[in-house]
Amino acid sequence: MVLHPALTPFVVGMVLGAGVLHAVWNAIAKQVDDRLTAFALIGMLSTVAGGATLVVTGLPDGAAVPYAVVSAGLHVVYDLALMHSYRLGAFNQTYPIARGTSPLVVAVGAYFLAHERLPGAALAGVVVLAGGLMSLALSSGRLSRADLPAVGAAVFTGLAIASYTLVDGLGVRRAHDPYAYAALLFLLLGPVFPAVVLVRRPLSVWRAGAVVRRGLVAGALTLAAYTIVLWAQTRAPLAEVAALRETSVISAALIGTLFLKERFGARRVTAAVLVATGIVLISA
Repeated sequence: MVLHPALTPFVVGMVLGAGVLHAVWNAIAKQVDDRLTAFALIGMLSTVAGGATLVVTGLPDGAAVPYAVVSAGLHVVYDLALMHSYRLGAFNQTYPIARGTSPLVVAVGAYFLAHERLPGAALAGVVVLAGGLMSLALSSGRLSRADLPAVGAAVFTGLAIASYTLVDGLGVRRAHDPYAYAALLFLLLGPVFPAVVLVRRPLSVWRAGAVVRRGLVAGALTLAAYTIVLWAQTRAPLAEVAALRETSVISAALIGTLFLKERFGARRVTAAVLVATGIVLISA
C-alpha cells in the first residue's frame, strides 16, 4: 500500500490499533442486556476523564468549540442508533454495515468540506466497499422483510458515524491541540446517558455485577480509541483515517464468530473481505 505523505506507518499502526479497540468495546456493548446503563457508565468515565484532562490542557481554541458541541449531539444520536441496531440484528452483520457505510460518506464529505481529493485507487475502493456493503445486507441470500429493520438501523448508524467524523475532523484541526478537543468532547458528551439513567432508573447505575464491569471497560476502550482517531485526523486526510479505522470490521467478524458464537457463513466471509479490501484501497 502506498501511503499518503502525511499518512506515516506510525499513524497507520495507531489507527489500526484504534480500530481493534473499537471492535472490542462494541462487542462488549452487544453482550450487555442493559445497554442504557452500560452507556451511562461509559458516559460517567468520559465525563471524569474529559474534565481531568481539560484541567491539564485547558480549552481548545475557540474556533473549535462549536464543532465539539455539534459533535457531542451527533455522538448521542450515534449511541442511540447503535443500541437500536444491536437490538435488531447480529453483531457480525450490523457492525460491518455501520462501520463500512462511514468511509463512503466521509470520502464524499471530505471532498466538499475539506477539499481532499481521492486518488484513483481510493475511488476504486469506494466501489468495492459499496459492493461489500450490499453483500452484507444480502448475506442470508436475499434481503427479507425481517432483515430490513436491522440493515436500516445499521446504515443510519453509519451515517451518524460519518457525520461526527467529518465534524470532528474539521474541529480538531482548528483546536491546535487534539487532546484538549477530545477532552472537551468527552466532557460535553459524557453526562447525557448518566442523566437519563438517573431519571429513569435511579438505582441501576450502582448495580454491582457484569454490567458495571463491562461498562467501565468499554468506556476506557472507547476513550482511548477515539482519542487516537482525533489525533490521527490532525496528521492525515479524513477519508484515509476513517477508512483505516473501519478495518475494525475484520476484528468484529472474528469476535462475533469466536466469542459471540454468531454464525458466519461463506457469504458473510466474502462480504467482509470485500469491505476490508475496499477500505484498504480507499487508504491506498
